Order: sequence, then C-alpha cells, then structure tokens
Amino acid sequence: QVQLVESGGGLVQAGGSLRLSCAASGRTLSSYAMGWFRQAPGKEREFVAARSGGINYYAASVKGRFTISRDTAKNTVALQMNSLKPEDTAVYYCAADERATTSGDEYDYWGQGTQVTVSS
Repeated sequence: QVQLVESGGGLVQAGGSLRLSCAASGRTLSSYAMGWFRQAPGKEREFVAARSGGINYYAASVKGRFTISRDTAKNTVALQMNSLKPEDTAVYYCAADERATTSGDEYDYWGQGTQVTVSS
C-alpha cells in the first residue's frame, strides 16, 4: 500500500510562487508515475502535471509556469508553481500509479490534498 502526503499549499498573491511537495511511504516510487491534479470549488478534477516513464507532462494552462520534479532518494515529488494566477486556486492532489500518465482514472493512489489560494 502506498501513502501520499502533500504539503506546501497556502495563500499567495497573483504572480507569486509556491512549491508543493508529496512524500510517499509504503513503497519506493522510483519506477512509478507521479501526477498532480487539482480541483476548484464547483469544478471537476483536472490534470496539472505528471512524470511518467522519464517524461514530463503538463496541462496547457500551466505549461511554462509549473515544473514537476522527483527526488528519488527522498521518495518525494514536487510541483514548483511560478507566476500564479487566481484561476490556479484549488485543492491540489498528488497521485501515484505504476503506469499512468495524464488521466486521473489511471491512478491508484491519492493524497489528501493541499489548498492553494491565489489572491488577485
């Protein structure tokens, strides 16, 4: 069983930056696909970024602003978010799976989420 715990969320002004971190336990995730998703109030969950098979994937809305990275030694994955916009406000979730890429339905393991709020 894999447990995922996100951290690093908070309140930031538009144009600012935040770095989210996802710590994994229960299994070494060096060969797993890791993804970040978000869900804003009243909206469906959407894909943000993923690293799978050595390839980084990004949603068009965050490409060039967000960067996903993995620290294999620490069994963590991070999401660096720059140039934040009010529309980035959401609960951000970390997810893991052996073979997933950009679809949330492919992921078996999920964290509890961390709130990101971007003020205008």
